Amino acid sequence: MSALMKLFVLCSEAWLGFIGLRWWRCLAYKWYVALLLLYGLKLGRGGWLLCSTGGWLLCSAVEMVELFGLQVDGCCVLQGDGCVPLSTDLFSMGAAGPTTNPLLTPRVSWTYSISRHSRNGRLAEHAAEFTRMRVSGVDPNHITFMTLLSACADFPSRSLCFGKSVHGYVRKLGLDRNNIKVGTAVVDMYSKCGLVDLARLSFDEMGVKNRVSWNTMIDGYMRNGRIEDAIELFDEMPERDAVSWTALVCGFVKKGHFEQALEWFLERQLSGVEPNYVTIIAVLSSCANLGTLGLEEAIEFFKLMQIEGFKPDMVSFTGALAAWSHAGLVDEGLMLFDVIMSVHRISPRIENYGCVVDLYSRAGRLEEALNVIENMPMKPNEVVLGSLLAACRTYGNVNLAERLMNHLLQLDPSSDSNYVLLSNIYAAVGSWDGANIVRKKMKDFGVQKKPGISSIEIDCDVHAFVAGDRSHVDTEHIYAMLECMQLELRTSGYIPESNVGDLCEYD
Repeated sequence: MSALMKLFVLCSEAWLGFIGLRWWRCLAYKWYVALLLLYGLKLGRGGWLLCSTGGWLLCSAVEMVELFGLQVDGCCVLQGDGCVPLSTDLFSMGAAGPTTNPLLTPRVSWTYSISRHSRNGRLAEHAAEFTRMRVSGVDPNHITFMTLLSACADFPSRSLCFGKSVHGYVRKLGLDRNNIKVGTAVVDMYSKCGLVDLARLSFDEMGVKNRVSWNTMIDGYMRNGRIEDAIELFDEMPERDAVSWTALVCGFVKKGHFEQALEWFLERQLSGVEPNYVTIIAVLSSCANLGTLGLEEAIEFFKLMQIEGFKPDMVSFTGALAAWSHAGLVDEGLMLFDVIMSVHRISPRIENYGCVVDLYSRAGRLEEALNVIENMPMKPNEVVLGSLLAACRTYGNVNLAERLMNHLLQLDPSSDSNYVLLSNIYAAVGSWDGANIVRKKMKDFGVQKKPGISSIEIDCDVHAFVAGDRSHVDTEHIYAMLECMQLELRTSGYIPESNVGDLCEYD
């Protein structure tokens, strides 16, 4: 114990790992020692060294958590460490409501109660609690407003009206212009509610901005598909950090602009900003979706992750496996899958097995893909079985498709996509009787084919299309362009398949 205490005193920055490692065993029955050490942490940097996470790890070590924990919570709230939301997780089943603990000030108690409701998704209750707080004569502070705005951002479909009301109150007090944290919370709330123009207006009116404010606005633009505005704001940003670059790269990936994501990642490297874990994962995803075009980059990024000291996890392994799969490199993908288990000692999840099935399926090695499914340590889901079923159509393997269909019907008998795919497999090999049997089964079971819809986003407007639909305002121009494309295809020697009678043509 004495050696650990000396280490704790010498390494004040490592207190969190210290607590998480053995601290709870040392102090399980000596809560007063924990309390004294907690107050000792107040020294240095002009304030508390304790953050919310460490506070609750320490609380978990003591028997008097209900008393001591709330006391720590009050200290953290007053210091702005954001401990209130975490307290709701521990006490959501315990003491509730404001002023239940004499150690807390009324403002902290009300904020705690509001946060408890918002963190559990009870938006009506958290709004009512805020109203009761005002009626009781207790003035909210910036942490109260941040709690309210954060809840509105987390549940945008149900809280926009209340979020605007909170913003009105904040604006009346001038906190959206004079308090960086509150102003940033307003920007984040409007961005996640889809009102990016209001978010930008609030951003421009902030008296002082920090990097978090800039990053929040950039992320809001990317989240809402305003890519050009995001890039323009990024160029105006006075000081960029790793989060700024990550917001752009991840935003491109989420919107499907994989080549741009790679370009910005490379530009990030040229600027001297070291890649972080989140960015590398996003780039691996981009390489996977670009197939052979991004394969070399995927290999380099995966190696870079390990060189930089990032230990690959399931997410990064899945991204790398997907890249190998899209590129058709079966042996390399299987070798990586073996590395997951033998070198890193990680138990593969169903997503990883799905990548291996897809790896075999794309290469036409359907029986080997089936062998993986049959020997998986968990039951296959629709995604795993569906990838092999799609390969059956590509390679015309009707027998295997019928076997897979039996498994798929057990998982989800009402899924129309599986019926349609099997019917099209029969049609592809000219087995019209089989296709008709599938259609009859769909009719008997009451399964209706949902119309396939394709969409494209242009200047933040989404245009949706259905086969045979002529309701679009630019229908004439669209079909004229299709005819030109068909003419170009025929001129180049393309011959369309004529032996495939897809189900959609008979509906």
